[in-house]
Amino acid sequence: MIPLKDENPTRRTAVVTLVLIAINVVVYFGIQPNPADPSTSSRFTYENAAIPCEVTTGEPLSSVEITSDTCNEQPEGDPIFPDKNVYLALLWSMFLHGSLLHLGGNMLFLWIFGNNVEDRLGRVKYVAFYLVGGLVATLAHVLVQPDSTVPTIGASGAIAAVMGAYLVWFPNVRIRTLFWIVFVVFFRDLRAKWLLLFWFFTQFFDAINPNSGVAWMAHVGGFAFGLAVAAAIRLLPRQPSVRGLG
Repeated sequence: MIPLKDENPTRRTAVVTLVLIAINVVVYFGIQPNPADPSTSSRFTYENAAIPCEVTTGEPLSSVEITSDTCNEQPEGDPIFPDKNVYLALLWSMFLHGSLLHLGGNMLFLWIFGNNVEDRLGRVKYVAFYLVGGLVATLAHVLVQPDSTVPTIGASGAIAAVMGAYLVWFPNVRIRTLFWIVFVVFFRDLRAKWLLLFWFFTQFFDAINPNSGVAWMAHVGGFAFGLAVAAAIRLLPRQPSVRGLG
């Protein structure tokens, strides 16, 4: 299933969401090396992306750790990228993507669900929510795979947080969705709650498939963060509107 459009107009232009999409696109096409050059692209990713082993040890990977795919508390040999800030990489990773399809899919989901969440939160709070959601998502992945030496990239953890908030605030909004079964393609309108819950539960299929290449726990962690924050905000008493006298 691919969401294409929601019937949920905003009160103002989603400036932050548009800027986030623009940043991701510029990074992919203007900063990341061409994926057609695997060697350069791989080196760039190891130098800039978040890697669970680096986060848990606080040190950049050594060549031994990379080639042996093992995480050592005291790495053998010097790190390949000694100047890498392994904690800043947690943030930087949220703007890196592995392919055009990876980028396009994430940006589609960000636009469909992000503009309304931004509208509800306001621009400044939305920025904080998006970035913290992405960090929580990556740390959730690190928690379940602390010794992994595989780089983690993509905006999907932060976007999962946005989707979790959307589920709480706009569960019954209708979303135009593309379905395909083998060679049959058709369109249907689904309520957001069914689409988002289906997406959430499919993440656990990646959990039982060791070759999926998907950081499923980042998606689950981001989504849970979005649910929790949106639910907490929903419980807050609304401020009464103040009208002028006379």
